[in-house]
Amino acid sequence: MEKRIGFIGLGNMGINIAKNLINAGYHLQVYNRTLSKANELDPAYTTPCKTPADAASGVHIVITMLTDDEVLKEITLGDQGILEGLPEHALHISMSTVSPETAEQLAALHNEAGSHYLAAPVFGRPEAAEARKLWICVSGDQHAKDTAKPVLDCLGQGIIDFGEATGGANVIKIAGNFMIMASMEMMAEAFTLAEKNGLDRAQVAGFFGSTLFNAPIFQNYGKLIAGKQYEPVGFKSKLGYKDARLAFKLSQASETPMPLVNALHSRLLTAVAKGRGDTDWIEGISRGVSEDAGV
Repeated sequence: MEKRIGFIGLGNMGINIAKNLINAGYHLQVYNRTLSKANELDPAYTTPCKTPADAASGVHIVITMLTDDEVLKEITLGDQGILEGLPEHALHISMSTVSPETAEQLAALHNEAGSHYLAAPVFGRPEAAEARKLWICVSGDQHAKDTAKPVLDCLGQGIIDFGEATGGANVIKIAGNFMIMASMEMMAEAFTLAEKNGLDRAQVAGFFGSTLFNAPIFQNYGKLIAGKQYEPVGFKSKLGYKDARLAFKLSQASETPMPLVNALHSRLLTAVAKGRGDTDWIEGISRGVSEDAGV
């Protein structure tokens, strides 16, 4: 029997996830606002759909990879949204970076409709998605996790369970993206300090990435920051700013002082305000540091 699932959102991450699902033998009912993006997928395993409801119709799983809370809510709850098409007992897997509040709201509405919702945000850039090297964080009820596992196993190098509270995985995603942003700011400042004192940025990054900070974030992002290599764009500055807003909002709601969140929020807001929202968030942070230092 053909394995058929719905898939909504063919951005930089979604397109690679969709290709891996097709490679694993799934036929995708695809919806994307720019439907021509579906032309990048094997037409023998793709059914383009005109609405989210069509993409969710007659499948046991629909996956969304969307930019933010409002888009996810609109795609799920709006006219001809997922909830209008998704069969009873079917599962909505949301891989988006959204607030835990949104995840919990959508889980409750799915429950009322007789369907299920699983939070499954991921860590990894588009190249990691392409190579099936994502880290996938999940939270929600056990039935949803068991149903999702065969699909998620096709997409990443590990699935990490953060409990039955639906928003748990989204808290982890927000915290993790905050840590990535803070690490980028730290590296950009350190490498710029070295540059202004006559040292080679790349040598400095290579030293730290192979000794004190021998970890993928410092090796991979460090190399790009040191070389001021900002293309191709993997994750846009305006999305980084959105994640900084989510971290700030969550810190306020839980009365958790996070001074670095304030600094990163301002750093990425500055990039967006200067018209650099569509640049990579590496540029949004690193170029801002360089300009502040006059280099």
